[in-house]
Amino acid sequence: MIKVDIPGRGRYELHNLVLDMNGTLAVDGIIPDQVLHRIETLSQGLTVYLITADTYGKLESQKDKIAATIERVHPPGEALQKAAFIEKIGASACIAIGNGSNDVEMLKKAQLGIVVIGGEGCATDALLAADIIVNRSEDALDLLANTKRLIATLRK
Repeated sequence: MIKVDIPGRGRYELHNLVLDMNGTLAVDGIIPDQVLHRIETLSQGLTVYLITADTYGKLESQKDKIAATIERVHPPGEALQKAAFIEKIGASACIAIGNGSNDVEMLKKAQLGIVVIGGEGCATDALLAADIIVNRSEDALDLLANTKRLIATLRK
């Protein structure tokens, strides 16, 4: 669990981390080792979920490498499926990290939404739905490992 008091926002108690795979964590369907390592470290205090439509078809080759429970979404309606998943596990205790239009609703529902621009870019509507914007998935995960960064970014 991550507990953090953010001046002007209140106390956050976060139990669940929901990660979009493609464009957010993975590059062309492959999750880099430095990202996997960070997720493994965070999984010791958070329940981690990888949510994906598996755009590149590489989930099978990645699923045993990541310290996360896999949640598949299927077209049509991936955005609504992701949002429903956030609600199911408890939106008020959830962090969501994504980059695409199909991540917008989960970013809005989660207590803390982080958008990753990354090499694939970021959908404008996802950018506007997030609480925090970062360049790389490593930056997003490092914010969670060092909560003083969250305070510095979100305090009012």
